[in-house]
Amino acid sequence: MTILDRIKELSKSRDKTVKEVAIELGLGENYLYSLKNKIPNGQTLQKLADYFHVSVDYLLGRDTTEPENQTVDLAELASKPKDFDWDSVLSVGGKPIPEEDKEIIRRLFAHKLSD
Repeated sequence: MTILDRIKELSKSRDKTVKEVAIELGLGENYLYSLKNKIPNGQTLQKLADYFHVSVDYLLGRDTTEPENQTVDLAELASKPKDFDWDSVLSVGGKPIPEEDKEIIRRLFAHKLSD
């Protein structure tokens, strides 16, 4: 299995195309397809690993442990600073949460935490 194959699987699990992932990461639209025959530099590997919440070793095929869905504590998330990158840990149907909805979550859990 190539890096591209792993990226395809990970993209599909997020309901995204490989092209959409490339654009979100600021890479060329077709860059990820070039990984069928080459290995990206370390910085790009790390960017991909962070985006998909996997290890670089997983992308390289050195670690075959399937990535797990991470549990997100909404109360902890709601207490993060407003500039925290929610999209790195939480989405709705694979799409970013709108700012208005983030504010609702903050207010809801701020209230719950003070009870």
